[in-house]
Amino acid sequence: MTEGGAPAGRAARELLVRADGLLDAARGVLADHSRAVTAVRTCLDPLLDDLVRADLDVISVSRLKDVTEGRLRIGAIEQAGFRTVGQVYGASRYELRQIPGVGAQTADQALAAAGGIAHAVRDTVAVRMDVDDRNEAVTALLGALYGLVAAGPDARRAVDGARALVGRLDPLLTAAGPARGRLRLVFASRRSRAGVREALAGVRAAVAGAVERGLPPLFAQVSADLLREPGSPAAAWVDFELRSAEYYSLLAELSGSGPDRDAAEGFLPSGMADRVRGLRLDDARLRVSLRGYQSFGARFALVQKRVILGDEMGLGKTVQAIAALAHLAARGETHFLVVCPASVLINWTREVRARSTLRALPVHGPERREAFAEWLDSGGVALTTFDALHALPGAADSGVRPGMLVVDEAHYVKNPETRRSRAVSGWSARTDRVLFLTGTPMENRVEEFRSLVRQLRPELAPSVGAGHGAAGSRAFRRAVAPAYLRRNQEDVLAELPAVVQVDEWEEFSEGDLLAYREAVAEGHFMRMRRAAYARPETSAKLDRLRELVADAAGNGLKVVVFSYFREVLETVRGALGDGVSGLLSGSVAAARRQELVDAFAAADGHAVLLSQIQAGGVGLNMQAASVVILCEPQIKPTTEHQAVARVHRMGQIRTVRVHRLLAADSIDQRMLDIVARKERLFDAYARRSDVAETTPDAVDVSEGELARRIVEEEQRRLGAAARP
Repeated sequence: MTEGGAPAGRAARELLVRADGLLDAARGVLADHSRAVTAVRTCLDPLLDDLVRADLDVISVSRLKDVTEGRLRIGAIEQAGFRTVGQVYGASRYELRQIPGVGAQTADQALAAAGGIAHAVRDTVAVRMDVDDRNEAVTALLGALYGLVAAGPDARRAVDGARALVGRLDPLLTAAGPARGRLRLVFASRRSRAGVREALAGVRAAVAGAVERGLPPLFAQVSADLLREPGSPAAAWVDFELRSAEYYSLLAELSGSGPDRDAAEGFLPSGMADRVRGLRLDDARLRVSLRGYQSFGARFALVQKRVILGDEMGLGKTVQAIAALAHLAARGETHFLVVCPASVLINWTREVRARSTLRALPVHGPERREAFAEWLDSGGVALTTFDALHALPGAADSGVRPGMLVVDEAHYVKNPETRRSRAVSGWSARTDRVLFLTGTPMENRVEEFRSLVRQLRPELAPSVGAGHGAAGSRAFRRAVAPAYLRRNQEDVLAELPAVVQVDEWEEFSEGDLLAYREAVAEGHFMRMRRAAYARPETSAKLDRLRELVADAAGNGLKVVVFSYFREVLETVRGALGDGVSGLLSGSVAAARRQELVDAFAAADGHAVLLSQIQAGGVGLNMQAASVVILCEPQIKPTTEHQAVARVHRMGQIRTVRVHRLLAADSIDQRMLDIVARKERLFDAYARRSDVAETTPDAVDVSEGELARRIVEEEQRRLGAAARP
């Protein structure tokens, strides 16, 4: 009897040899991964211990009494000179018992209470890698993380596959053992031979399944990656700067110091969160490791099907959307449609190609119809703009039902009567899964948010009205939870460096004041806003801006300068001369904007990028910078938030310094007073996904109304008469 052209016994032995090799490779991956993780923990644990001790050293020893609900008497311990929990935590039982009045029970209780506080503190601390303080301990940690980061998401797939394979092959190979020798099989009983044949069939199926899933080359690649070393401390730091998000993500996973689960899950109702957690995300088509909150966001979109992902800027809404698309592609879906502003089309194309194995097909420009036809025929991720979408064949005419429709900056379609909204709605109506992305879905009025929900889940729209807003935050959360998920940076990205915001108040020079009084007398609101730059040779703001840029240059830091006005930026460019690497404005084509940002990021050391705040504040990633200068305050709170978030986002590795240039006793002061009130209301609605005890209309201060109020106030203050 033969099998595959060879004697059955020989074929069986060859199969078992092949299975042995596969099993050895699987065990090798598990051993290599275990060694890599152990090496990281060996470096990480002392750093975490130091952070815990530092926190404990500022916690009053009186907290021990709170932990034990008043049962622990600490008077004697305090009299002995113990002032902090850290001092007690670092003491031994013997040392505490030497204190007069402290017996064995009190010493044990004190140590247990201090240990409990230390355990709680350990869950909150996180190691920061500071590129400006490359100490030996953190450098060693980076070197240990290097191999795991190099392996990326393949490491998890390889480890999962190896564990499953070992668990399946081990008992099968034992049962098939008699087939390794002719005599053993000859003298085996009939029942034993039947068991051997069954085991061989199982081995054959396991090996075939592993080959089909690509496990042999995956094991080889991951083992090689895990054994990689950076080569030098400098190389480790360079790699960290290039992909800090991956390092921090892995570090949070290994240290168990990730964000609070409720915060990471957007404080969804428990039943809904359980359903989302129950979905296993298929990441076979992904090329990036997701943070826990990002995986949850992708699964939320898949489970709830038609939702708004309103995460704060910098949290990776794009990669969460790509993860959802990749999951669906792994399950057999072939066509996906992404609609976005023209300014971020290139970024979307690059992200899809870099973060997944999905085919990205831009459908834009003069050849958009040909590209669209190619997408209809071949599938992939069609990426188009709001303006281009309405010019393409509609959903009904195309004959394609996308596996998912993604709409980036979805607040662009808040008005259902616009052409772009109608085009999006046509596709949305014929697509089961729709994902709206927007960092500020309730920027000015809750009605805008209700409009978005109406397009996704019409049955929920009546529950998202002003009545629920007036009823308070709980009613609002309960109403929008099925279709809305939002997380904030401070809740889920503990590794982000701090943002240091400084208001730079300047006194008008004589020339500034003259230009400002003229603008006030004319009642020209926009001219009042830019009057501080009208006479560059005497501009106090411009002088301060030069100083800030010079300081950044001295420290080798990159700077982004934002202004609402192209004219102001041209003045700044004239003042800085050759130090400016580029200027982003609304008139610059989307492709050119990305090129300018790339060149800015690639520049060695200090560089300055100028940007109109509307052009650079949305969609472009500028985390190469660590200094932001705002030439004037903005009317909408979100405008400044968005601009700063272009820099202070996932991947940032330095503290971000934000300098807002302000002129005392001017329109700047009046705007801040009004906008501050608006921002508090905005926070209540949009940032916190929460509704204050007010009417939604209270959030909006229209630009026209704000301008009128400020002009009138300044005219009265300066005694200038408005022109008829």
